[in-house]
Amino acid sequence: MASSSAVGKLSREEFRRQKDLDAARKAGTAPAALDEEGRPINPHIPQYISQAPWYLDTGAPSLNHQRRPGADDRTSTITDGWYDRSLKSGPAAKKYRKGACENCGAITHKRQDCLERPRKKGAKFTNTNIAPDEIIQNVEAGYDAKRDRWNGYDTSEHKKIYEEYEAVEAERQRLREEEIDNQTTTDLAAVRKVAKAGKTEKEGDADFGSSDEEDADEDKYADAADAVGQKMDTKTRITVRNLRIREDTAKYLINLDPSSAYYDPKTRSMRDNPSQNVPPEDAQFAGDNFLRYSGEAPEVQELQLFAWTSAARGNDVHLNANPTQGQLLHKEYKEKKEVLKDTSKQSVLSKYGGAEYLESVPKELLQGQSEEYVEYSRTGQVIHGKERVKTRSKYPEDVLINNHTSVWGSYYEVASGLWGYGCCHSTVHISYCTGEAGKDAARASSAQNLLMSSASAAPLAADSTSKSLVETHLEKGDPDRKGKGKGKEVDQGRIVDGLSEERKRKARVDDGDDRFNKKSKNEGHEGKKFDVTEEELEKYRMNRRMTEDPMANYVDQDL
Repeated sequence: MASSSAVGKLSREEFRRQKDLDAARKAGTAPAALDEEGRPINPHIPQYISQAPWYLDTGAPSLNHQRRPGADDRTSTITDGWYDRSLKSGPAAKKYRKGACENCGAITHKRQDCLERPRKKGAKFTNTNIAPDEIIQNVEAGYDAKRDRWNGYDTSEHKKIYEEYEAVEAERQRLREEEIDNQTTTDLAAVRKVAKAGKTEKEGDADFGSSDEEDADEDKYADAADAVGQKMDTKTRITVRNLRIREDTAKYLINLDPSSAYYDPKTRSMRDNPSQNVPPEDAQFAGDNFLRYSGEAPEVQELQLFAWTSAARGNDVHLNANPTQGQLLHKEYKEKKEVLKDTSKQSVLSKYGGAEYLESVPKELLQGQSEEYVEYSRTGQVIHGKERVKTRSKYPEDVLINNHTSVWGSYYEVASGLWGYGCCHSTVHISYCTGEAGKDAARASSAQNLLMSSASAAPLAADSTSKSLVETHLEKGDPDRKGKGKGKEVDQGRIVDGLSEERKRKARVDDGDDRFNKKSKNEGHEGKKFDVTEEELEKYRMNRRMTEDPMANYVDQDL
């Protein structure tokens, strides 16, 4: 960029040419301007920096007005060369000198600046092993030399590092060759080596072994080479670089709706389907998860995981080098795993039991659904199809024994309050069925019992001197009432009437009438405490149920 434009006023045409030249220099089509020393001037430097003021303008392109005056004079030539460091001046002194380092004995530095290991007793006190003095050069380093981190570095030191790494690499290569020689012929490198050896033998070459080309590093270490752009080691990296062809549509451009599938720009992954209304089979891109779990991809992932796990455990399995070997080993591994699983299962079941709980229930019972079609009417009757089976309880139902046609409990006798069979009216449990004859016998027995109860009431009425059980009980409990009971006889006629009324009352209870008539019962006893008479107590005693007798249900087991 010329600064001579500030000397005189340019015409319109010259100004236009200057602008075109500056644009061409910025675009790189025109060479850059040179200063007095022949160094190119950056055309992108702003004009207020490249243009010199009027009192420093020389009329030629230059940047000297931006440099400090005398900067080149202060810059030492030490930056162009190398100065010696840690050089000794000659033989060491024989004894300690005053003002020298108390640790090593050198006169060129003090104890706090000594670089040797601190001694238990310094040279000041022992006067032995005094270090020689160093050569100190008076270097006047300039601004750049003071801040140059490589100032004074000897480039020959790097040669030692390079030689050390070369020795390590040669030893690694030798160990790799021994490992290949010990491997089986299934290994790809060993197969190549055998083929190379056979070819050499046919040609008549007496030298047997791998050539330099075979032992090249790119063939041996191609598997362990790190991929470009990856900072992880290939032995621990299990991810695959997610790249796409430039001509394909990017994932984030398939659906521009912000609420669609999430796209991760760092990993370039879109796991969900961006087109929700389109089936995954017909979509242009159905998401990474659909591709990852479709087809044979899961099997390949399992095989790759098996290869990585086996390699980590010391086995020589590589999916890319020998896929057939990996598949066979994986198949053998799954078979052994199933056998071991069955063996462990059988051992656990034989030790603890519980095999019946492992039997799977039919699918129809689990879901409560079946393929049977049943059509019902409005009243609930089955029109088409099989009628649904009624739910049964865990107890046995409809079990008929001893020729009975009805179950126990289908009949109830009101007079005695006993349950029985409805087919024969038998109140004896587990009895033999007699059919209609049993019903007739039961009716006749009930009528006979009624007549016997009536007949037993007649002698009580004829014998006015007989005592009831209540009186006898009272006389036993209270001896003073023995004489009193003679004058208070129980009216047997009222007892007979009471028995008939009690039977009528029970009949009304069975028909659903009111059991007690409190109004009629308390008639004539208003204002007095109601007491049970002896006649009513005798009626209760004679009409009580047989179930209250503790010997009513006794069955002799010896008969």
